[in-house]
Amino acid sequence: MNEVVNPPLKAKDYATDQEVRWCPGCGDYAILKGVQNTLAQLQADPSKTVFVSGIGCSSRFPYYMATYGFHTIHGRAPAFATGIKLANPELDVWLVTGDGDGLSIGGNHMLHVLRRNVDMQIMLFNNEIYGLTKGQYSPTSKPGLKTPSTPYGSIDAPLSACEFALGAGARFVARGIDTGQKVLPDTLKRAQAHKGASFVEIFQNCIVFNDGVFNHFTDKPVAADSQLYVEHGKPLIWGKEQNRGLRVKSTGFGLEAVTIGEGGVTVDDILVHDETNRDLAQMLTALQPPEFPVVTGVIYCNPAPVSYDQAVHAQIEQVKTQKKPDINALIRQGRTWTVD
Repeated sequence: MNEVVNPPLKAKDYATDQEVRWCPGCGDYAILKGVQNTLAQLQADPSKTVFVSGIGCSSRFPYYMATYGFHTIHGRAPAFATGIKLANPELDVWLVTGDGDGLSIGGNHMLHVLRRNVDMQIMLFNNEIYGLTKGQYSPTSKPGLKTPSTPYGSIDAPLSACEFALGAGARFVARGIDTGQKVLPDTLKRAQAHKGASFVEIFQNCIVFNDGVFNHFTDKPVAADSQLYVEHGKPLIWGKEQNRGLRVKSTGFGLEAVTIGEGGVTVDDILVHDETNRDLAQMLTALQPPEFPVVTGVIYCNPAPVSYDQAVHAQIEQVKTQKKPDINALIRQGRTWTVD
């Protein structure tokens, strides 16, 4: 009997028949395309893939993926995703959130899913605004931004998503751009291959409430001179002429931007990216234009020996081999008292 061989899945095979309901021109469309392309390249099994989201424009994502999906509650998607992964470790769990959902009301849950190192891919769409609720400022909004909730300009210090992730103990931190379709799938594939919590911040344009907030480094005329896509083992060089680089300061601590060919600077002076170096990752995520480029790609990847879900199930198997406890004695152990 001949075995039936199914044809390879294509990106369109991961799309549902649901109407995609984002504003025309929203960056979420590009991210959706990038994720579907990623799954096609991975030949991901839809029956073993699940997308989990909270609340916000980004959180419509599960409706548009021909996989399992959960549209949960505001900020609590990491808790649901953790439960799913613990209940069925064979599932490939993708968490979709936004800068408001994931870093404001959900900041506590985001911290703990990263700290615990639960094996899932976390995609945080950062548009520096609350889009679904009509344009209030978010934790990542820049100072001075005028919105319905900050009519005279925001006075808050913005939160850096990747710096937050590193501070929470994430072992994989990366960045992408909604329109960066040539490299975004590669970053997402690296995230999926990582065993543990993978955090990927994706800069996403909100065309209605915060249009053009990233133009200073995403517009085609300036992109090459304003972005640095990092790869492990390669020098930290960027620019249209590929003549700009990062090196360690000769005095003090930190990085400085230099031009190759000026002041005796050569390629050998340029720092080589080491994605296992957490100190370097912290410096790279903090860089901002115009003095420095915005760093994208896999910034930090240093897997832990085991992920949280692996440790939980290993403990369960270990306990199974032990003598079953006396439940009656267990609930009466320690301090007890009698109420007359």
